[in-house]
Amino acid sequence: MINKNTAISFSISILLIIQVVNGDEFPQCDKEEDCNPKVTDREITFKHVPLVFTVATEETDGFLRYLKSAEEYGINPVVLGMGEEWKGGADIQNSVGGGWKINLLKKSLQRYKEQPNRIIIFTDGYDVIILDDLTTIVNKFLATGAKILFGAEGFCWPDKSLEKLYPEVKQGKRFLNSGLYMGYAPEILQLLEHQSIGDEDDDQLFFTKAYLDKELREKLQIQLDHDSSIFQNLNGAINELKLVEVETKERNEFRLKNVLTNKSPSFVHGNGFTKLKLNSLGNYIARAWNPVDGCRHCKWRTIDLTDVPDNKLPTVLVAVFVEIPTPFLEEQLMKIYKLDYPKNRIHLFLHNKLKYHADTVKGFVEKYGGDYLSIKEIKAEDGTSEWNARDLSLELTLRKKCDYYFSIDSLAVLDNPKTLRLLQEQNRTVVAPLLARYGKSWSNFWGALTTDGFYARSHDYLDIVYNTKRGLWNVPYISNCYLINSTLLNRYDKQKLSYVRDNLDADMAFCANLRDLGIFMYVSNRFDFGHLINPDTYDITIAVPDLYQIQDNPTLWEERYIHPNYSNSLQPGNTPVQPCPDVYWFPIGTERFCNNMIQMVESFGQWSDGSNQDPRLEGGYEAVPTRDIHMKQVGFDEQWLFFLKKYVLPLTEHVFTGYSHDPPRSLMNFVVRYRPDEQPSLRPHHDSSTYTINIALNRAGIDYEGGGCRFIRYNCSVKATKMGWMLMHPGKLTHYHEGLLVTNGTRYIMISFVDP
Repeated sequence: MINKNTAISFSISILLIIQVVNGDEFPQCDKEEDCNPKVTDREITFKHVPLVFTVATEETDGFLRYLKSAEEYGINPVVLGMGEEWKGGADIQNSVGGGWKINLLKKSLQRYKEQPNRIIIFTDGYDVIILDDLTTIVNKFLATGAKILFGAEGFCWPDKSLEKLYPEVKQGKRFLNSGLYMGYAPEILQLLEHQSIGDEDDDQLFFTKAYLDKELREKLQIQLDHDSSIFQNLNGAINELKLVEVETKERNEFRLKNVLTNKSPSFVHGNGFTKLKLNSLGNYIARAWNPVDGCRHCKWRTIDLTDVPDNKLPTVLVAVFVEIPTPFLEEQLMKIYKLDYPKNRIHLFLHNKLKYHADTVKGFVEKYGGDYLSIKEIKAEDGTSEWNARDLSLELTLRKKCDYYFSIDSLAVLDNPKTLRLLQEQNRTVVAPLLARYGKSWSNFWGALTTDGFYARSHDYLDIVYNTKRGLWNVPYISNCYLINSTLLNRYDKQKLSYVRDNLDADMAFCANLRDLGIFMYVSNRFDFGHLINPDTYDITIAVPDLYQIQDNPTLWEERYIHPNYSNSLQPGNTPVQPCPDVYWFPIGTERFCNNMIQMVESFGQWSDGSNQDPRLEGGYEAVPTRDIHMKQVGFDEQWLFFLKKYVLPLTEHVFTGYSHDPPRSLMNFVVRYRPDEQPSLRPHHDSSTYTINIALNRAGIDYEGGGCRFIRYNCSVKATKMGWMLMHPGKLTHYHEGLLVTNGTRYIMISFVDP
């Protein structure tokens, strides 16, 4: 981690010392004898450490990973071409090219042509991970007896017609790959100089033709690493590999093992269309993660904002997108507002696609919008599509010269107020906080993709989602919430970096564009950040749809609807309130809970007539009828039974020692309405229950006058009921009771006959 006293750069920084070639100077050659050692044999000595070369023109995520793997094994690569314009072909990812790499290396090796014992290792720089130290690598190489050794793969590329010219092999891969090779300096230089090559010509074809020239192959003793003892190319070999935990003197680590050849390679190369697999493996190999230490690379390149003054913190454009009907949007927006980050360092962008949410968004903007550095709101009536709105937010980030872009969908609930700071401190180009639906494996990332770019489950997906493994994970797809360093937005125009691509959803399009650019997307579960809202059952055609979300979105439901003092009743040593013998009184619901319950039943409006005839009941007869609406009538019975289990049962077990019925059974769950002109009271009766709960849904003395409950055996009445408080009492035997007269207004109570 960067020291707190170090000046902080908010762009992506490199903390490794990289040996970059400048003219003919090689930084590792501090002494003349190191560059021109006098040796008489081919033994590796301390003075005779091999040189590792790579080519990279820019500091991509893949290149930084390469350097980190080199650092893990004490290797300091010589980097050719850094800062120069790439000259090796316009689209080497999908077409031929790479001759420039040969020409760069050829020039750089001139000083070593008279050093017969100097070992040269060349690797690609963007899609390679180093897995061994130099001693291990060189010992493996010496065991082959080759003077030049290339990695091998299962495909003859780029000229398939040359396949028939390759020597047959009994085991392993048959064809040359030019991304990884090593050998003695004089022989490699002879190979590079055996004929000229244009910068945009294909390097693999160049080496393939040289290898197929039998005379040249035998003269230079060129071999292929058929069994991937040193060089593992992934293309065509993914199913041959597995991660194996290996115990070493220093630590346990994950090694890559080829199960067909029983070899553990020293380099792995994500050639062809295997970059995503390399990214997945890179989460573990090169000592990145192990079960004992966890994520060892998580703190690499991190920054510390602890002592940075508020007015020096990076500016952020926070872009909020309300694209689908979203339960508990008020709470979600408030968690964004409560992020531990100064509002005068945040520009706020809001896109609301739905008229249903217009009042909620408007209320938030009117109350809190002025606290931000600026605010841009796109309303439902503006008709702006999600794709265009997201692209507009990227453009606004650049116009406002923000350091970061923080995208938050309405489904993303940031329970951790430090989320924005923590993501900045992680210091990655693109990083998302892990968010998952409550109790589900549905999250805001995919661990793998199908060949056509859709969801596939990675081997570690569930471990990450359920936090069995904690760390920082390189993944192919993120959504709902992520932070982007604005250096990325400044680097590419909107033709390359946008939310539009064919007919894909916006998030899929954006991630596909990032993958094409070689930009790594990370998801972090190093900390608990929050969760995803589950919108699947959210029906905005009914009254108060949020009330129905107790099962799908229980944490936000509880936050909105459960009384803040509910848990106090369950604390050890707490003495429950007893207004009458064995009648217990608990705070359980908020005022909003009560109001929404009333709104739900009044919107339905089909109150019973208060007569003994009740077709809703089995048998059609009610001995002690009330004016009521059953929860089954409003489609809330399943949710109410869940409420009884989660919130009522713990209270029952707390006060009625030794009694438990899990889950509680209740056939009669209903809201009763008392009015002077309808049914003002209820005659004495027993309830058909083991115990009854009675929740006051409105305010005695304000919304109505009179009312209450009298327990006749004890001549004890509860009149001053409290809104959101629940009475719990035995039902069948001891607590014969009556509903007292309501003299004015309307009284609402929620009743359940539990365990009849």
